Amino acid sequence: MSTVTSRRLLNIVSLAGLGISIWFTIYCFHLGVFKNTAALQGLVSHAEFFGPLLFIGLQIVQVVIPIIPGGVSLAAGVLIFGPVEGFVYNYIGIVLGSLVAFALGRRFGTPLIHHLISQKTYDRYIGRITNQNRFTKLFALAIFLPVAPDDVLCLLAGLTKMSFKAFTLIILLGKPASILAYSYVLVYGGTFLAHLI
Repeated sequence: MSTVTSRRLLNIVSLAGLGISIWFTIYCFHLGVFKNTAALQGLVSHAEFFGPLLFIGLQIVQVVIPIIPGGVSLAAGVLIFGPVEGFVYNYIGIVLGSLVAFALGRRFGTPLIHHLISQKTYDRYIGRITNQNRFTKLFALAIFLPVAPDDVLCLLAGLTKMSFKAFTLIILLGKPASILAYSYVLVYGGTFLAHLI
């Protein structure tokens, strides 16, 4: 499969995921989820064991292949499972997904990365990996702050000489802050807006 075809396919999947996310948000709004999270938690209460596993699996895949917007899945975790368990499941899924992305970048290199990210995105970040020490510092800062495309950076980190141990340590220590920030803004921001409407 050519990179153009794979990119088109991923774009279609991402657009479909975005559409489903918008539908799900509207559906949750009508259920009153943003005013009463117990309504959403009740939807998944019958899947106490498989619900978390399915969600963690979704987060792992989400890091490597953006099926739905990452912010939406983060907020969904907190809304569905509550702030503590939601954070834990988000953290586990995103950490494991990041490790998978790094391993894939390391194992399959640039050809795979071209299938997963656009040429424009690749060109924007590839120049930053030439200086290993500088990239490691920038990578750690980007993972800590909730502003960078972490999935892209994890894939590209696989192309560098960064050790798996160093990568893992950065992900383990840097991810909690960005997950908390995203979750807080998306969930409590959505709740605040729902009370205004």
